[in-house]
Amino acid sequence: MAWNPSPEVAVARDAAKRLGNADQCIIIYVNFTTNGIGMATYGKTKRLCDEAGTLGNIAFDAVQRAIFKAAEE
Repeated sequence: MAWNPSPEVAVARDAAKRLGNADQCIIIYVNFTTNGIGMATYGKTKRLCDEAGTLGNIAFDAVQRAIFKAAEE
């Protein structure tokens, strides 16, 4: 796995370690103060990282749709 120094990936990597050395970690975060939403993923290997990214994108889209739907109500 190539090293990714971004702060978001560092959080996901650290969370994976703290969660029993998880093989993958997907974090979706929401900041209502800045109206921001973000995602960070981590996988122990390139394959696991790619899979985590795919799952993260699916989860991110679902959360984003839910937030926009709630804002419309």
